[in-house]
Amino acid sequence: MIFVFLSKLIPIFFYPVGLIFLLLVITLVFYYWKKSSLIPYPIALALIILLLSSNGWVSNVIIQNLEWQYLPQGELPKAEAIVLLGGATRSGVKPRPMVDVNDRGDRILYTAKLYHEGKAPIIIASGGRIKWLGGGQPESEDMTRLLELMGVPRLDIIQEPNSLNTYQNAINVKEILLEKNINQILLVTSAFHMPRAVSIFKKLGINPIPAPTDFLVSEKELMAINSSLESIILNFLPDAHRISKTTLAIKEYIGTIVYRLRGWL
Repeated sequence: MIFVFLSKLIPIFFYPVGLIFLLLVITLVFYYWKKSSLIPYPIALALIILLLSSNGWVSNVIIQNLEWQYLPQGELPKAEAIVLLGGATRSGVKPRPMVDVNDRGDRILYTAKLYHEGKAPIIIASGGRIKWLGGGQPESEDMTRLLELMGVPRLDIIQEPNSLNTYQNAINVKEILLEKNINQILLVTSAFHMPRAVSIFKKLGINPIPAPTDFLVSEKELMAINSSLESIILNFLPDAHRISKTTLAIKEYIGTIVYRLRGWL
């Protein structure tokens, strides 16, 4: 649990907003110490980070580098099970009338689609819930409820409710695969997260068929960014959505480095 907490805390200061925060704190310290000659430097660096991280070309390139590693080549083959990784829901606690999907909700939609297309007869929904991040019932149960709403029988869903990160997803899913004698799986997660997820599963001796979804960068968006003078101008200016995309990519790169250092990849 300590590792999970530190994995959420420490990277914050490597993300654009966290770095800008640190630089502004440094600026205040310089101001307090009357070292006025140094004040412009952290402010200038904070401005550069802000402009780069919110730049449309930068955010698209670093996200695309992750998302387009496992682009589907034709129709996906059939498998024995679909493994759905968590991170796509919000607990159905007050005042929400039911379980909500977040920006990663496409994972659940795509899993239901693959099931109804007959790609696999079983869905393994993997994901727990970190208590100090809101708590609630395990995400595997949330995903199961939403899959049921989309016509997937509960009997065809196996829940894995204990994992709190991608490595634990893979470890716990492997136990289920061995128990059920399942050899071939379709792995469903967001496209930006797929490279790390596939590497972890392969490290554990599982060779999944990647079924990425939730693409943040499409061919149309890449074309639109240079389509007009207005678009070019707007993509130079700060934008919260593009900062979010950049942060998401940095998070994945940091996660990959940490997982490699721990021998999980």
